[in-house]
Amino acid sequence: MMTFCFTGIRSLPKFWKSNPYLSVGPGHSYFSLFLKDYCGIRNQQKWFSLKTVSPQNTKAVNLLIAKARYLRKGDEGSNQVSSDSHLFAAGAAKKRSQMNTHREDHGLPPVRNTMQLPTRPLNSEEWDKLKEDFKGKANFESWIISQMAHCHSSIDVAKSLLAWVAAKNNGIVGYDLLVKYLYLCVFHKHISEVIDVYEIMKARYKRLEPGGYTLLIQGLIHSDRWKEALLLLEDIKKVMIPSKKNYNDCIEGALLHQDVNLAWNLYQELLGHNLIPMLKTLKAFFDFGKNIKDDQYSNKLFDILLYLRNNHLYPGESFAHSIKTWFESVPGEQWKGQFTTIQGSGQCSGCGKTIESLHLSPEEYEFLKEKIMRDVIDGGDQYKKTTPQELERFQNFVKCCPPFDIVIDGLNVAKTFPKARESQVLLHVVSQLAKQNLQLLVLGRKHMLTQHSRWRKDEMKEVQKQASCFFADNISADDPFLLYATLHSGNHCKFITKDLMRDHKACLHDAKTQRLFFKWQQGHQLAIINRLPGSKITFQHIPSYDTVVQTTGDSWHIPYDEDLLERYSYEVPTKWLCLHRKT
Repeated sequence: MMTFCFTGIRSLPKFWKSNPYLSVGPGHSYFSLFLKDYCGIRNQQKWFSLKTVSPQNTKAVNLLIAKARYLRKGDEGSNQVSSDSHLFAAGAAKKRSQMNTHREDHGLPPVRNTMQLPTRPLNSEEWDKLKEDFKGKANFESWIISQMAHCHSSIDVAKSLLAWVAAKNNGIVGYDLLVKYLYLCVFHKHISEVIDVYEIMKARYKRLEPGGYTLLIQGLIHSDRWKEALLLLEDIKKVMIPSKKNYNDCIEGALLHQDVNLAWNLYQELLGHNLIPMLKTLKAFFDFGKNIKDDQYSNKLFDILLYLRNNHLYPGESFAHSIKTWFESVPGEQWKGQFTTIQGSGQCSGCGKTIESLHLSPEEYEFLKEKIMRDVIDGGDQYKKTTPQELERFQNFVKCCPPFDIVIDGLNVAKTFPKARESQVLLHVVSQLAKQNLQLLVLGRKHMLTQHSRWRKDEMKEVQKQASCFFADNISADDPFLLYATLHSGNHCKFITKDLMRDHKACLHDAKTQRLFFKWQQGHQLAIINRLPGSKITFQHIPSYDTVVQTTGDSWHIPYDEDLLERYSYEVPTKWLCLHRKT
């Protein structure tokens, strides 16, 4: 049995013994536990408006818009969703959730062990006493190193823990303690310690689990042995596709050490694996290119911007600043940038240019319609929520009706005001829309026609007088019917529901169709502003422009995320970077 001197980790006097049976690290990854700051995915509704319409039925829908009254500021609470925002505007979902004042109490958070972590290195007797005072059920050593990693304790404190453990175990320190110590070394940028742990792990283990590789790569790129991170990347490739985090760190290392060709090669390799690069990876290329006059390099950065466009990705605020700085730094190009917003008309408040329309072209609409019909209506899982016979009955029903202007998810709309009678709410919405001479379709379920305290027959009869109605079986879902009727009616048709259709978007198998679906959804979904029952119903506006990176050659408009604003993945930013070339 071989032994390894523990002097590699400075100030630890003990020895570690290699175990010939330990060829692979633990099957689980500590990466998820300790790299939240490094790898956390920032979760990113927008209520939209009726402003973008096709020439068909424009007059009727515009009349509806003109008559919609917006909330006065004095009537709004601090958490009221602004009528000027739309269903998919960044932060709208957060505001809507805060409007719910009747949240359930889900109980107190679990009680945690309240032992105070040491703030200085402890000797053996002090660690013995701390373990004796530990009241938790978990293994003390694993618990304490986990807490130290979570709280980013100092390296010296963690080192004294490992020395104590090694002294009790004939110089052996387990993999879990070692990798968490490594995490602290990487976090605090103790590069020499990272290299020491790297040497020990390289000698002791034939392979590591992904978290161990990731930490070593992240630490090594800042040292003069940074190219050894590429060897670790190759080791990962032998068993799996490296993560975008692994590629990001290697690219960062290459740029840090001025090997730009290697960085671009790694970037292309990442894309070749169909991985979505981290935004910090893309930001690094812009930061590196500052003040560089190189047309080939500039074209690659333009390709990155087009990649953001094609994949509906949005830079963060810091990345947006890097983009602005790069444009303005390119010698002789005369670019000028400013941070701005887009007006409701679709015009940039900075330069006055009109942003691309959210309206789908006839070709895009027919492509999307065909895909939805095939993948969601015909080929999706809708038969689990309805029957082929019922779907056919509905399709025949729609064919016998003239094209609809608005399709209403009756059950969803009826629940807009929880304290009000549902049939009354639905009738109120339908009556208001019917006054605009709009062709309406209300989708519901058969139980809505049964007399009940929440559903009155006389009110439902009034609904049926003012709108076409289709009532499905009670076990059926409304969404497939709503999508079919809206798309079948034409590009002018809007629909009303609070459902954001994320499941149906997921049924679409390619990114292009998913992007078109989201674009169509933003331009066609109406949402009722949550007001008191009986008052005039108002809708959040539909934006007229597409929130996507775009260029005209002498200008770029780039939507970006604000640092302090929580945006869900189905929302889009409201802030823009406007760049234009001086002439």
